[in-house]
Amino acid sequence: MSAEVVFEYALVRVVPRVERGERMNAGVLVYSRQAGLVRAEIHLDQARLLALDPGADVDGVRRALAAVADVCAGGPAAGQAAEDDPGRRFRWLTAPRSTVVRPGPVHCGLTDDPEGEARRLLELLVR
Repeated sequence: MSAEVVFEYALVRVVPRVERGERMNAGVLVYSRQAGLVRAEIHLDQARLLALDPGADVDGVRRALAAVADVCAGGPAAGQAAEDDPGRRFRWLTAPRSTVVRPGPVHCGLTDDPEGEARRLLELLVR
């Protein structure tokens, strides 16, 4: 059994109509300095999104969620941030913003599987 490492996580939320304040969880961001990783797992429940806002731009939300995952991976959506270490990318992604896709508060924990923690949290908190 491997040693436990500290990790931080934040939910990725979709707020389709800001004026109503309703939100749904659509993903999770996980960062572990010890493991040197930042990871996103995303799942958009389209039916739930449309129940909150029948006029929601589903394709736009999907693109924004895909960009979050791409920034974690250091892909093209990360732009100059692709050169940053995982911690800086996590902090950038978890900075408060007023958009339809936004981060929740950051929490921390211990895990012996930092690679699998994002999937576990996605199942527990999103799906």
